[in-house]
Amino acid sequence: MGNADYEYPSMMNNGESIGLGIHRVEIPPPQPFFKSLKNTVKETLFPDDPLRQFKNQTPFRKFVLGVQYFFPIFEWGSRYNFGFFKSDLIAGITIASLAIPQGISYAKLGNLPPILGLYSSFIPPLVYALMGSSRDLAVGTVAVGSLLMASMLGNEVNASENPTLYLHLAFTATFFAGLFEVALGFFRLGFIVDFLSHATIVGFMGGAATVVILQQLKGILGLEHFTHATDVVSVLRSVFTQTHQWRWESAVLGFCFLFYLMLAKFFSQKRPKLFWISAMAPLTSVILGTILVYITHAEKHGVEVIGELKKGLNPPSIMDLSFGSKYMTTAIKTGIVTGVISLAEGIAVGRSFAMFKNYHIDGNKEMIAFGMMNIVGSCTSCYLTTGPFSRSAVNFNAGCKTAVSNIVMALAVMVTLLLLTPLFHFTPLVVLSSIIIAAMLGLIDYNAAIHLWHVDKFDFLVCISAYIGVVFGNIEIGLVMAVGLSLLRVLLFVARPRTLVLGNIPDSMIYRNVEQYPNTNNVPGVLILDIGAPIYFTNSSYLRERISRWIDDEEEKLKSSGETTLKYVILDMGAVGNIDTSGISMFEEVKKNLDRRDLKLVLANPGAEVMKKLNKAKFIETLGQEWMFLTVGEAVEACNFMLHSCKPKTSTDDASQKWSNNV
Repeated sequence: MGNADYEYPSMMNNGESIGLGIHRVEIPPPQPFFKSLKNTVKETLFPDDPLRQFKNQTPFRKFVLGVQYFFPIFEWGSRYNFGFFKSDLIAGITIASLAIPQGISYAKLGNLPPILGLYSSFIPPLVYALMGSSRDLAVGTVAVGSLLMASMLGNEVNASENPTLYLHLAFTATFFAGLFEVALGFFRLGFIVDFLSHATIVGFMGGAATVVILQQLKGILGLEHFTHATDVVSVLRSVFTQTHQWRWESAVLGFCFLFYLMLAKFFSQKRPKLFWISAMAPLTSVILGTILVYITHAEKHGVEVIGELKKGLNPPSIMDLSFGSKYMTTAIKTGIVTGVISLAEGIAVGRSFAMFKNYHIDGNKEMIAFGMMNIVGSCTSCYLTTGPFSRSAVNFNAGCKTAVSNIVMALAVMVTLLLLTPLFHFTPLVVLSSIIIAAMLGLIDYNAAIHLWHVDKFDFLVCISAYIGVVFGNIEIGLVMAVGLSLLRVLLFVARPRTLVLGNIPDSMIYRNVEQYPNTNNVPGVLILDIGAPIYFTNSSYLRERISRWIDDEEEKLKSSGETTLKYVILDMGAVGNIDTSGISMFEEVKKNLDRRDLKLVLANPGAEVMKKLNKAKFIETLGQEWMFLTVGEAVEACNFMLHSCKPKTSTDDASQKWSNNV
């Protein structure tokens, strides 16, 4: 099956064979180690080159730019005008009408005092307005973060039996969430959040929303005792083993308000200009529910109410941070997990709306902003906050122009804290449950899951795994399952890269996958393989075996068809961005194997990093630089030239030497 003895025709001295335009593959000039390391670190941590704006600037200008970098309000504040303010005022009041009832609802969901929901809608938005780079993000508490905190802290401390310790751990977890977020942003490690893929987030959010909805059956049915577990089996068991304690008054009130909220949302979706109807619906429900309970004294007939809310602004809580508690590990773990989830949601929401308005937000700056508002919030009686989608969508639709809308919202909440908290005394908890259910139904994105099924079955598996893990296990299990499957996929991509056989598209010098382009032509005597990934220790053994199998398959195919025997194996290296020592060893073994079978190894389109390492490893000398080509087309042309122009006199090695001397 090997090559016969051939004699090759002479080549021109300028490096071009007769009738061929063969270009030499250059070896990049060597670079000092520290310069290479610097470039690698820069591309890893500073892909957006944030220091570019400081070049060739005076010290004072650098100081101003530095202040504007960390506090973007000083950059756009100078261009702020009354027209912007009118838009931000309307948007801020609108999102305040949503933030107040949602804040109270989500605090209850997190087993925290309802007033904390209002505290968390006052201080953090002010911090974000100073440091955030998104014009549309509306800051506040989120249902998923609240439930996650309740689940993780509730496993260690019962909020009913020891409310003070639970509250202090919530503040501590919020502090560590902020510290972790700031660290990610400061050290430019935002790519860690990217491990939460779109499929993971869709499944996780959908599962968490389902769990939240099921948890609200306690409020809808007026149950006093309810399971602390979050899985669907435990929740349904808790519901249906207490049928004798269901309160029909509470259920009727809850479903009526839920119907009103869903109707308002449906109407606003049909007529986007009337978005304010849906935005005002939660506050309207709270007002109507409070009036109804006050008039009918429904609290005496099984309808639970919020009760007294403390008047006044956020009290300091810095002394409540439990750094010396035996539950410190739980607080740190809760902070890191909730911090990552809130970052993923907040940055995704911010980027989505930035895309609509055609501006850019810096993910690392956003992390620092989120982190600082949680650190400051933990010291001022606030718990975990981020940029929830529902509130940000209302802010966007209300026509906000800048982050001043967050300031307006915070001022509206401040007025509520100072003057209006007594009015919430008779607010029924069932209305809060209805508000949460209405908000959570929008997070179950079944259309996205269907889209994943049609586009990528593995992504759909990741999505469903996250959903099932959250719904039938708990939130941590669902998150671990989804992230684990996503990492497994990344490892499979690295460890089992695609290798494809290429063929020639008729009447061209283009070579493409023979399965994708069935009309391609095989090149007689030449096997062309495309390697689709960098070559590392994780995949070098696999690639060695896979290349060998491709060669075996090709030789069997040629033998059965009686066609020209195989003489050359061309490896297209265009997608091989890098290679390590294991990969180089793999090439050496492949070459030895091909030499034993009287086949010639040819490399096409090797990149600079690959050439540099192959040169240092002396593999180029072993292979011969004349067997390395800029393109697959040139490699095939050279192989064809030698196949059809040589005479059976000189051995293959002698012919290769002649080719080398002339090229």
